[in-house]
Amino acid sequence: MSLREKFIKWLVTEPPLKEPLPFDYNRLKLEIRPGDVLLIEGRSRISQTIRTITQSPWTHAALYIGRIDDIENEEISKIIEAKHPEASRKHLIIEGLLDKGIVISHLQSYRHQHIRICRPIGLSTDDAQLVIAYAVKSLGQGYSIRQSLDLARFLLPWSILPRRWGSSLFTTPSGEPESGICSTLIAEAFTSVNFPILPFVKDDEEKNKRLVHRNPYIFTPKDFDYSPYFEIIKYPVLNMEEQLPYYRRLPWTEKDIMHQDKGEFVSSKKKKKTESSSDKGNE
Repeated sequence: MSLREKFIKWLVTEPPLKEPLPFDYNRLKLEIRPGDVLLIEGRSRISQTIRTITQSPWTHAALYIGRIDDIENEEISKIIEAKHPEASRKHLIIEGLLDKGIVISHLQSYRHQHIRICRPIGLSTDDAQLVIAYAVKSLGQGYSIRQSLDLARFLLPWSILPRRWGSSLFTTPSGEPESGICSTLIAEAFTSVNFPILPFVKDDEEKNKRLVHRNPYIFTPKDFDYSPYFEIIKYPVLNMEEQLPYYRRLPWTEKDIMHQDKGEFVSSKKKKKTESSSDKGNE
């Protein structure tokens, strides 16, 4: 293993889970649909860096493509089977990984991560298949480390960076755009069917509203969470729909509360309510 490979492995290695996850993976797995965007809250070193730069807990995004049987285009199905012979009937996603590039993965690989579904509102079944086809045809492309650095430069305040650096953002030395990262691939896929994520809105000469696509290279995972064109789907670890009002029936502990201390959660005992001497004197 080369020094570069060792460094990337050090960046992407996920530490063990320290506390139970707040969502129900089994419900999410049953309800997720082809074309949904999956947001992941990573715990690796590179995830910590992304979290700091984007000011968001969501550090990675993936596109859910479903099972092989969900793919209507036979050509696309054959590409998936060729790239991932073990796909069979598993729940599949397409994602961009620092150490692997654009690949097909199993949804199960994020079983122990905090994840959320962003569902494109009103996206037709045909267009969902086109979005998936666009992403599938990008399989095998490399992950652009340079774009990650350019995105960091773009998001950081210009007051601390030379203005001239902006002229070379998201381009190669030849002047051509670079291959993208996880969010870029998904943004390009939705842009290919003119589905909005966070478009610019401007007035034309007749004061009519017009939408302008944003550069897909400046998207980050949190933009799919923030977009008004995506519905946020959450599945709590406890089913809130079983009994209403659900919060009256949640299994709260009666003794402990948790607070954050220097980045770690610690437990402390609840203080019992006691009557003060002044209250007693007023009785």
